[in-house]
This record gives sequence, C-alpha cells and structure tokens, in this order.
Amino acid sequence: MANTRFSHAMGGVPQDIPPIWMMRQAGRYHSHYQKMKEKYSFVELCKVPELAAETAMGPIEDFDFDVAILFSDLLFPLEALGMGLSYSPGPQLGWKLNAGNIDQLLPVEEAIGAMEFQKEAVKQTRERLPQDKSLIGFVGGPWTLFGYAVEGSHKGGLKEAKTIWNLVETFNQIMVPFLERNIQLQLDGGAELVMILDTAAGELSPLLFRQGIVPSIAQLANKFPWRLGYYSQGTQPSHIQAFQDEKLPLAGMGFDHRWDLPWVFSFLDKGEKRGFVQGNFDQSLLFQSPNDFEYQLDSFLSPFLEMEPADRVGWVCGLGHGILPGTPERNVRRFVQKVRETFQ
Repeated sequence: MANTRFSHAMGGVPQDIPPIWMMRQAGRYHSHYQKMKEKYSFVELCKVPELAAETAMGPIEDFDFDVAILFSDLLFPLEALGMGLSYSPGPQLGWKLNAGNIDQLLPVEEAIGAMEFQKEAVKQTRERLPQDKSLIGFVGGPWTLFGYAVEGSHKGGLKEAKTIWNLVETFNQIMVPFLERNIQLQLDGGAELVMILDTAAGELSPLLFRQGIVPSIAQLANKFPWRLGYYSQGTQPSHIQAFQDEKLPLAGMGFDHRWDLPWVFSFLDKGEKRGFVQGNFDQSLLFQSPNDFEYQLDSFLSPFLEMEPADRVGWVCGLGHGILPGTPERNVRRFVQKVRETFQ
C-alpha cells in the first residue's frame, strides 16, 4: 500500500498532515550517504541497483520521510545518447552539443538500453521500502538537458543555449521520445509518479517557455496522464499559466522558495483537477541555529495552519530546491517532526 498521505495529495483528498518529501534527501549532507561514498563512487551508487536502493533508503530510515525517490542523476540520458559523462567530482560531458554535431546523438532504440539500471533500481527500492511509504522517480526536463548538453552547466543564464535556440526542436525530437521510454522504465519498476525536474526553466522568458518547454512537457504529460509531476526553478506565474492554458494532465507541480505557496493554491484553484502542490521552505534556512530555524519554520507553516485542509488539498511539504551539502541533519529531522506536530 502506498503512503496514504502522498496518495491523498495526488488524488485531491483533503487531509490534516501533509506528506513530506525533500529533493536530494539522499545526498552529501547525510552521514549515511557519506559512509556509502567512502566505499563506492557516485556512479556506482547510481548504476548498481542494490546500491541505489540502499542510498535511497538512508533518509527514509533516518528521518521517516513519506516518500522515497530514485537515487540517480538527471544527466544519464545525455550519456546514453552518446555524449559521454564523467564525474571529477562534478559532472563533465565528453563534448558539447552544437549544430555541427547534433546528428551524432544515438538513435533512441540504440540508446535506451543504457537506462535499464533505473528500472531495476526502482524495483529494488520498492522491495525494501515499508509498505506505507511511496516511491517516485525522476527525469530532467528536455530544456534543462539541452542547456547542459550545450553549455555543460546552468551557469551564466544559458546564453549559448539561447543563441542556438533553433536547435531546441531538433533536440526535442530525440530527447522527448527517449524520456518517454525512460519514464516507462521507472513506472514499470514500481514508481508511483515520475517528476520532471526542469531546473533551468526559469532562465527562459514566458514567450520562450511557451515556445520551447510547453510542447515537450505536453507531449510527455499526454503520454502519461496524471503520472508525471513538474518542478521548475525561477519561474513566475506567467510561466505556469502556460501550462494552465493547455490544461496539461500533470499529477502536480513543485515550486521553489520564491513563490508564496498559499497564494499558489488560490492561483491554481479554478475548479479543475489541480493535482499536488509541492514545496517550498527555503533550503538555505536549514543552516540556521536551532532557535532561529524553529522560528522560520513556524513562520513558514503558520499560513498553512490557518487554511482549511480543503483549501490546501494536494500539499506535499518540502523545500524550494534540494537539500544543500553541509545542511545540519538535526534541522532536517526537526523539520519532519515539526510539520507533523503542527498539523496533527
């Protein structure tokens, strides 16, 4: 049985206590992960299914999150398509994408076999999870992957990627079918939901967002109705309105810490299926002293406490982005405790 809090959030069932999930909840801040890294490389932790499952289980066993997420990396599709990938320690692609070499990307049928490890990793994670915990997978958004492929990072506003904007459609003709197959692998492995993590979406104007992102996300969402979530960073209401206008069958959306989440509920509530709303405590505030952190967390939760459960239906409580390296474990643990104490 899936976690009822998470299934209720996905299904639009009002509830007092929201499910809790944090992006990068298995990561460098956590002593369990650090011990794993003493024995194994990052690639091994991702690509050896039993190690990926063990890594994903660490924060579930330690902090009692409601949801586990596949432990992997969103850049593996670029590696599978022939771009090469190494970690030293950060990710380095073998070559950068441009108009002269885009035809070197491998055909989807030839490349997709390289992602089979994710299906098995999801399966083994599900086998280890308690029955009352949920499991989700993830892929990178096509635009985010395009930005990495062209520039090798997301620094500097993605000027190079925007300069060759005319390649986005060609890239998506390869990447979107690849992601369809990738998502299916994760669902077949037992994921209840797959998140599309589009961390570079906020670098685009609303116009370019409609041109370059909405069509690709629409294709994925229509292929897997109500099975995909979408997270973006740095976006604004006009970006999200583009999804609303298209009535995309997304299971829900995640919002970074720049959004007033109670306002988001009213913005999205138009009498249609809204799906879950994930977020969005500022992850940097987890570094504060215990007293200061407690004050900020109280301040964050207070508006939700004033809302009726029906008015915040679908809320998945978490952060605005991923847990940062060096985050004190005590504050992560207190976050989970505090949320449940507040709404019980």
